[in-house]
Amino acid sequence: MILNEHNIPAINGLVLAGGKSRRMGTDKDLIKWHNKEQRYYTADLLGNCCEDVFISCRQDQENEIDPAYKALPDTFLNMGPLGGILSAFRLHRDEAWLVVACDLPLVNETTIRYLMGNRNANKIATAYKSPVDGLPEPLITIWEPAGYPVLLNFLSKGITCPRKVLIQSSIQLLEPLQPEALMNVNTPEEAVKAKALINKGNNQP
Repeated sequence: MILNEHNIPAINGLVLAGGKSRRMGTDKDLIKWHNKEQRYYTADLLGNCCEDVFISCRQDQENEIDPAYKALPDTFLNMGPLGGILSAFRLHRDEAWLVVACDLPLVNETTIRYLMGNRNANKIATAYKSPVDGLPEPLITIWEPAGYPVLLNFLSKGITCPRKVLIQSSIQLLEPLQPEALMNVNTPEEAVKAKALINKGNNQP
């Protein structure tokens, strides 16, 4: 087990990039919100904060990932985000995983570092409260090693939704410093709004 100076598990980064993006109509991980494919932009953000970073992908995507980045193909198949998280724990089960999906084009280093700085390693996870419905936001969450058996237990009951696991478990839940950074983009209409916010931010002095 890799421990940091406080004797708690080190944190790896995991970019969830294996979604089919049916509602968007194009792969969300390939959209260049910031002049770089979102999967690499997110990986670079996590690389500033985490011990190691992997891009979670479907097995058929593995050869598409730039070799400068570490691809982590799903070994738990056809489970959506849960499959990516479980596959990461299968690789390093004694380390924590900061999971960020490609659905969050406004996520930034401040949001990531605040989550890490308020991490509770004694819980199974640390997550933000969604500004939309007040429930845990599974698309940017730190999962502790203790969360792995919990996730497997929920899976054994047929539950493959990470949010349901967070809702029904003992977690650290944080109010977001920048609620707009958690904007979840799944449709072309939402993409227009997100791009406007990004452009507004880039144009500020």
